[in-house]
Amino acid sequence: MTDAAIYEQGYRSYGGERTGVGGAIRTLVAHSARAVLGIGRSARHKVMPVAVILMAYTPAAVFLGVAALLPNEIEGEVLPSYAGYYGFVSAALLLFASFVAPELLCTDRRTGMLGVYLASPLDRRTYLLGKTLAIGSILAVVTIGPPLVLLIGLWLADSGPDGLGDGLQLAWRIILSGAVMSAFYAAISMAVSAATDRKGAATATIIGLFFGSLAISNAVVEAGDQSELYRLADLVSLPFELTSRIHGEEGDWASRDISTGLIWLTVLGIIVGCGLFVWDRYRRMLVRR
Repeated sequence: MTDAAIYEQGYRSYGGERTGVGGAIRTLVAHSARAVLGIGRSARHKVMPVAVILMAYTPAAVFLGVAALLPNEIEGEVLPSYAGYYGFVSAALLLFASFVAPELLCTDRRTGMLGVYLASPLDRRTYLLGKTLAIGSILAVVTIGPPLVLLIGLWLADSGPDGLGDGLQLAWRIILSGAVMSAFYAAISMAVSAATDRKGAATATIIGLFFGSLAISNAVVEAGDQSELYRLADLVSLPFELTSRIHGEEGDWASRDISTGLIWLTVLGIIVGCGLFVWDRYRRMLVRR
């Protein structure tokens, strides 16, 4: 045995770049995206996001292949409209929406990471801002990406819009409708995830809420012979109908005397209402740091 000795004491200050709250938010967004996509995690965490992303982009790849092989026979017959494309990937959208927010919000509270985040430059507002940006951007991968890929591919194959102006207008409509749909799904899934710290319960509740609202609204309107306005409670069809209106297409509700303005008001009301509920839950939540 030899005697241990301390030859120097001191404190070394941090010498790197100080990015402040903005840097903390960017780090939170990047870390959250990596966690959802399974980057840096075991293979089992990659199965769900990879499967959903493939489900969302596969129809676009198929339609582009058909457009390349049969350029003269498909226009208006085989290819869907850009709003109608979501009908092919609705299952992937709902599945992804029910998975992302519980993975990020419930896990942080259940493992105690929320307290660690709040011990950093982040407070409750900036934490929720970072998580909202992460969830919204991840959902945008499947709400904006596939129809935008379809537009670009058809444009290059001379089966898409005529001229630059039409192409940019379509791209703007795709981005707007995809962003609204992403915000809609993010708001609902975050509201449910804020009410429980169990991922499985949150995911099951989100799926049940979507399909339960579909069944109930249809039953009330058709079997109960009630006003068509009750269809606004259908959380599955509501964002798809708004997407059709954004693209100037006739959706399934066009003949039911439901105005576009009322659909916009309902969607924005749901987003704002869910956001207020999430903030109220986190504002009153006891967090140990």
